[in-house]
Amino acid sequence: MEVRVRFAPSPTGALHIGGVRTALFNYLFAKKMGGKMLLRIEDTDQKRFVPGAEEYIIESLKWVGIHIDEGQGVGGPHAPYRQSERKEIYQKYVQQLLDEGKAYYAFDTDIELEAMRQRLKAAGAANTSYNALTRTQMRNSLTLNEDQTKQLIDAGTPYVIRIKVPMKEEIRFKDLIRDWVVVHANTLDDKVLMKSDGLPTYHLANIVDDHLMQITHVIRGDEWLPSAPLHILLYKFLGWEAPQFAHLPLILKPDLLDEKGKIIEERHGKLSKRDADEMGFPIFPLTWNGTNADGEDITSVGYREAGYYKEALINFLALLGWNDGTDKELFSLDELIDSFTLGRIHKTGSKFDIRKAKWFNQHYLRQKPDSELAEGLINALQQKNITCSQEKASKIVHLMKERVTFPQEIHEQIEFLFQEPAVYEESVVQSKWNQESVTLLTAFKDELVTITEFNAEIAKATLHTVLEKAGVKIGKVMPALRLALTGAGHGPDLMQIMDILGKEETSNRIEKAIDKLVVIG
Repeated sequence: MEVRVRFAPSPTGALHIGGVRTALFNYLFAKKMGGKMLLRIEDTDQKRFVPGAEEYIIESLKWVGIHIDEGQGVGGPHAPYRQSERKEIYQKYVQQLLDEGKAYYAFDTDIELEAMRQRLKAAGAANTSYNALTRTQMRNSLTLNEDQTKQLIDAGTPYVIRIKVPMKEEIRFKDLIRDWVVVHANTLDDKVLMKSDGLPTYHLANIVDDHLMQITHVIRGDEWLPSAPLHILLYKFLGWEAPQFAHLPLILKPDLLDEKGKIIEERHGKLSKRDADEMGFPIFPLTWNGTNADGEDITSVGYREAGYYKEALINFLALLGWNDGTDKELFSLDELIDSFTLGRIHKTGSKFDIRKAKWFNQHYLRQKPDSELAEGLINALQQKNITCSQEKASKIVHLMKERVTFPQEIHEQIEFLFQEPAVYEESVVQSKWNQESVTLLTAFKDELVTITEFNAEIAKATLHTVLEKAGVKIGKVMPALRLALTGAGHGPDLMQIMDILGKEETSNRIEKAIDKLVVIG
């Protein structure tokens, strides 16, 4: 049988990074097994629907490199792939459950439901849900006769349809990550299968869709594990074979660390947007400007816009709760597919560590060809009305890419290469700018006049020649030379900086520093 998995998000806002990991694990498993991955949009909760969320989900998956074989945005033999467009399909199966006595109509109002909960609470009941015990005291087609039920329906009385969970039954299934799960039916409540608006709940719709779309493996977040026994029961009630389940561990909040990486505060629980906002890292793959399911306006920078490479994000997310059994950390997407197995997914949650994500990004940035990074630099400089040749841009990124984590940091840290220093770092002036350094820099500047060709190696050789004549070691003049050229006491390789500036600009900056700075000592 062909392996078929699905990613089935709800369009209730931006896609959480945990959802991206769920999609990734589905994708890796499908490709490893030579199967297919579907995208289904579960939008039956129309009250929480957010315009633009579906398009955002599709674009996010495309950006990270998860290619959908079938489903929303792609098409396929099981269309439509939006649940809101499959209403008539669900009606057939809910009617089958009603006819077979495995589901029932419930006419209880919100006031009646709350009164039931308060009554049970006052009696000291631990379980106040609508279940096999409490349903006998409520207004439903189990306590009403057939004529009364029909009269209420014909009169347009609002109702929901609930599953009739058996009183005594042990529900067992084997989770591919957690092994055997055993739950007694008396711990389950009679979940709503069809809402009063005629749309199904997640519990019914995803079961019907997974069956009709021939899903063989349901790989989803750990938060759905408590619902799995109910889903197994629904498969049994409908006479279908259940797919294999694999419930992924949570992505947990990161601990609060000091600058040295020491834990200041241990934090527990599922990673949230609030945690990400508080600690200053993205929680969504792409920037989101819109509302959430509660109608709140949200603007949140995504990983793409923050400067993360998709290769880095995929590598990082894959190792949040999975490894290949070795110490290997760097994987291409093809290597992840080749190595991935559900059996290597951890049973417990994994702490989110943005420092590791940055480490991955730094690695992938350094692997980028200088020519590719140069194109991005040229475009960024053009937005500042700065013209830069391809050759110069390539030299700049070669100089900077070992020193940065994100490509935009190159753009932000190279102003000194296009504009001479307006100010000079005072501490360096006080400690390193003296008569000896001025004399040596003057001699170096004068020697530059005699050079016809100029690059990093020639600049270094020329400087060494001047210093050897003076009998001075290079460390005596380097801080002052850097100060003259960049205005700072620290930075990237000085010889490459001179190469990029060129002979005339290097000479001019040295001369201006000598004219502007007061000699100390």
